[in-house]
Amino acid sequence: MTRISKNRWALWIFWLLLVPPGLYLVHQIFPTPQIDPWHLAAYVLFFVLTCLMPMNINGASTYLVQWVTIAVFLKYGIFVEILISQLMMLIVMVRSRTDEPMTMRIPFNSIMFFLISCFSGLAYLGAGGKIGSLDLLHILFYGLIFQLVSVFSNQIIYYSYDRLTGSQAKFFSIDALWDFALTLILFPYAIALYISEAYIGVSALLLLGIPFLIMTAVMKLYNNTQLINNDLQKAGEIGHQLAARLTADEVLDQFVIQVSEMFNVDYAYVIDYRGGSLLMLRMFEHQEFKHREIPPLRYYKGIAGRVIVNNAPIIYNKKNEWQDIVTGYIPNETESIMCTPIARNSKIEGVLMLASKKKYAFKSHQLKILDFLSTYFAVSLEKAGYVQKAIAKSERCGLTKLYNYRYLDEALEKSMEKVKSGAIGNLSLVMVDIDHFKAINDEYGHQSGNDILMGLARILEAEVGQEGIVARYGGEEFVIMFENYSKDLTLLFAENLRKKIEMHDFQIQRDLDMERSIENIHITLSIGVSTAPDDSDEPNALLRNADRALYIGAKQAGRNKVAAYSK
Repeated sequence: MTRISKNRWALWIFWLLLVPPGLYLVHQIFPTPQIDPWHLAAYVLFFVLTCLMPMNINGASTYLVQWVTIAVFLKYGIFVEILISQLMMLIVMVRSRTDEPMTMRIPFNSIMFFLISCFSGLAYLGAGGKIGSLDLLHILFYGLIFQLVSVFSNQIIYYSYDRLTGSQAKFFSIDALWDFALTLILFPYAIALYISEAYIGVSALLLLGIPFLIMTAVMKLYNNTQLINNDLQKAGEIGHQLAARLTADEVLDQFVIQVSEMFNVDYAYVIDYRGGSLLMLRMFEHQEFKHREIPPLRYYKGIAGRVIVNNAPIIYNKKNEWQDIVTGYIPNETESIMCTPIARNSKIEGVLMLASKKKYAFKSHQLKILDFLSTYFAVSLEKAGYVQKAIAKSERCGLTKLYNYRYLDEALEKSMEKVKSGAIGNLSLVMVDIDHFKAINDEYGHQSGNDILMGLARILEAEVGQEGIVARYGGEEFVIMFENYSKDLTLLFAENLRKKIEMHDFQIQRDLDMERSIENIHITLSIGVSTAPDDSDEPNALLRNADRALYIGAKQAGRNKVAAYSK
């Protein structure tokens, strides 16, 4: 209703010019037969009860009032049916939960219901139908005309509205098919209600109405149960998907995406509770992750703080329920909020907040399912942490914390496949060996040798950064792997590294002395370089070539040198 909302006054003027004069003309042209006020009051009461018990069909609330409106029309005519339909419109407006203002919805829907009543009523009378007739064939034939015109008028008005507002217009939609199906289902009940009331009086409303209301209540309960079961099934699927993730970041991202999709929200936030502060961990807005600097808050501040302090989830249905307590970052368009603590081992570690631009976007059972999902998430996050630690142990050298030979072997295999497929142009290996390392162990002790290995590992990590992979090959040997590094560029890196290490002071403790004094020593490196595909296109051969360059080209040439493999 975006365009129409800009012309609110025009819509109300159109309503004033159409509906009140239209009602007067209908009353004058099609006078209402004599009315028993008690009978009419019983119909109205039964109609209101039916309006208060909508069913959820295809995700939308559906009001099964057609069987009452048809009976009212057949008995009292078009004027009373219009009044009943307008009453239904007001009840629906009050019960429905949307963002659109009442000042727009009331005139628009009043005009729509008025036109539908007029079109269907005039079609009935124009075809030859008579008000108050008790001829069964007459009622069935002309009553069906009334109902079909009512359904098609409704679809035409909605289709025209979608075209005017620029929305995707589709005449034969799923909702239209449901309306048509309900027409066929409810029409016999309407005829039975009308004829029964005509012959046995108001008691017919009790005989037919009470079972119908009970059936509606049971179906509504069943429908709600189905919705809950569907949500639980989706929650279980999300839990299985989370369990399959291996890293904490994967678990976190997958959780936010899946929960946002399941609850159809505009905004989703994961807030970390750490050290008495609330830190924004993930921001997912309009189906994409955002990165903004959000200042941390004290743990008791805002909606997330209230959830932590009370250790209980919460739902806000509209903005005026939470706007006085909010602090921190929440978009201005937000209306509904659902927020739950994330706990692990009975300890709150964060908060999940979902937000929607719509009022009354969340249901109470969804809060319980969200709490259930948060438990799934916490367990999966903990599992991912254990998996990452296990992987780190299997892939890392225990002393230097660099990658080990096993990881290097797998990474080298994958990178060589990239070379063969043309994904990367070059793959270079740098093999590094500490000169005279045995002499250092003999003079200063093995622990001092370990200190040098760990110090060298940190330097190698700093020099390589994100450009390549550093691994401990064994003993005092290290291997660096670069993708898309030519041999000349790799040799330049190796020479700069050799010079840097030659000038670096390594501080060690002389474990073999009585005084265990601290001393600065210098070491040198011998380095060999090989590059694929020039030197080889096989991983093991490339590694052997770098080793050969190290020993023949650098060690045997006097050490403290860089050498490239040559065939």
